[in-house]
Amino acid sequence: KRSKHGRAQDEAAWRSTEVDMIRRLHTAGVRVPVPHHFVEGVLLMEMVKDAEGNPAPRLGDLRFSPEEARAMFDRLVREVVRMLCAGVVHGDLSDFNVLVGADGPVIIDFPQSVDTARNPNARRLLLRDVENLHEFLRRWAPAARRLPLAEEMWDLHEANLLTPETRLEGRHRSRSQGPVNTDS
Repeated sequence: KRSKHGRAQDEAAWRSTEVDMIRRLHTAGVRVPVPHHFVEGVLLMEMVKDAEGNPAPRLGDLRFSPEEARAMFDRLVREVVRMLCAGVVHGDLSDFNVLVGADGPVIIDFPQSVDTARNPNARRLLLRDVENLHEFLRRWAPAARRLPLAEEMWDLHEANLLTPETRLEGRHRSRSQGPVNTDS
């Protein structure tokens, strides 16, 4: 009923879900900030720093050569694979939810993250996340082709064949959308 108690319960559930997701991803080897504590409804996490020790900039605030953009894109796709191996889709991944720390990209902002086994929209969200990464790449490398990486990832994930070491080939065959043979 949106009472004060209900809103407090919603906030506690959100905090718990986001922290659980971050810890799950950290355990899977995804570079995410480490959560430390909650203070008055605010989640305090590791401060991601650049090489000079300053707060790390967002990916969307930096400039890249085509080669640098390709390298960053490839690195982020590897992080998305690790996330999917952990059964997680970010749900709102873009160049504004990635900080570029001294050791490379750090993915942030997980309130929209979903568990692939529990959310029927997980595939659609994955497709959107990877498309956002393609948009980042095309901004700096306009000649870069869009490959069906998310589709390939999802199919491998569904078949339980996706591992953090999986090398994506950028090839994907659409599944048949014809009638299902229920007699077989």
